[in-house]
Amino acid sequence: MLKKWIAGIFILIISIPVLMWLAWLLTPKTNLVAAIIDKTVLTTAGQEHISLNWILNHERLTKTPSRSYKIDRDYYGFFPLKNEKYQLKGLERFSSAQLAQLSNDADLVYVTDTYGIFNNEWYTGKNVSERSGKLYGGLSKQDMQFLLLMKARKKLIMAEFNTIGSPTDSTCRETFEKTFGIKWSGWTARFFDKLDTAANKEIPRWLINDYKKMHNNQWPFKNSGIAFVSLNDQVIILEDKKHLINPMPQIFSKKYGREVLSLPAAMKYPFWFDVINTDPQVNQTAAVFNLNVNREGAAELAKWGLPSIFPAVTYHKGSDYSFYYFSGDFCDNPVPLTASYFKGIGVFKSFFYDENDPSERSSFFWKFYRPMVTNILKEYSRTKVN
Repeated sequence: MLKKWIAGIFILIISIPVLMWLAWLLTPKTNLVAAIIDKTVLTTAGQEHISLNWILNHERLTKTPSRSYKIDRDYYGFFPLKNEKYQLKGLERFSSAQLAQLSNDADLVYVTDTYGIFNNEWYTGKNVSERSGKLYGGLSKQDMQFLLLMKARKKLIMAEFNTIGSPTDSTCRETFEKTFGIKWSGWTARFFDKLDTAANKEIPRWLINDYKKMHNNQWPFKNSGIAFVSLNDQVIILEDKKHLINPMPQIFSKKYGREVLSLPAAMKYPFWFDVINTDPQVNQTAAVFNLNVNREGAAELAKWGLPSIFPAVTYHKGSDYSFYYFSGDFCDNPVPLTASYFKGIGVFKSFFYDENDPSERSSFFWKFYRPMVTNILKEYSRTKVN
């Protein structure tokens, strides 16, 4: 009898993923043409747009009626090859006529990452934590021209963290800001679970050096905290206990975020984000970042003209155009693309992350990014301009 029970359990364990895969395979495909812009592709794994591809694949949103999106080829930007070789296949090679044709063919554009590739990252034997010359990156005038065409055609436009940050030039940045009613403060930031440079090698060397230049070669931090970096290489550190009541940045969702985008009421966010302002006459806010500062932390932010609460998800929905801006590196999450082939995989999402790890980002994908982007894409695919 025991052997039968064991055999039954074994068959059940084996059959569940098979049935989930079959259910995914039998899900009808929906053709949704996405122009994905990613200039920060160090490997063919496509880490900076993997979360979007996960959703496209899982929801059976396809590039053509018969072909799914391929993470290593269906985007515009930097294409890594073997032996330190690469190809540049961004919109920079497009003529005005080709950009117009692409804006006609595409249903949506998602700018996942424009930071780009720098020499020290690409060529071996160099310290990747140090700054170096740009190999490729920044929002280009062709990118901006394409975004303007997509807006004019009332297509869905999505962009996120650092779209207009360094190394984008001021002309493209200002055009983007004017076009979409947002304003970058010039600051980006990130949570670090340890600010002790001996214990945490993820803190970029350039960030440490820039802070030391401002503070007599001192780096006195040991606790967790948030590092802010300006376009002018200024660095602010908010440290736990000294400046922060809770060192972890939190995202709080507003009514639209909760009810329309299915966002949780609150979500931690331990990765890179930018501080932006939005024009309330143009855009609305679905979620906000909240930095839990004490009096000293609030004073430090105020000294640099920075708020403790600012937009995390900005949107514009109207008869004129649809636009979303995510103020964090939301598309970069450590998620297994293979999991997207199993319908109902979300039931098992807790197996994919450890919430006791303050720096883990997988829970952000499952609880925040996935429902948000899925809802945006599904709604748009039902109402897209034909």
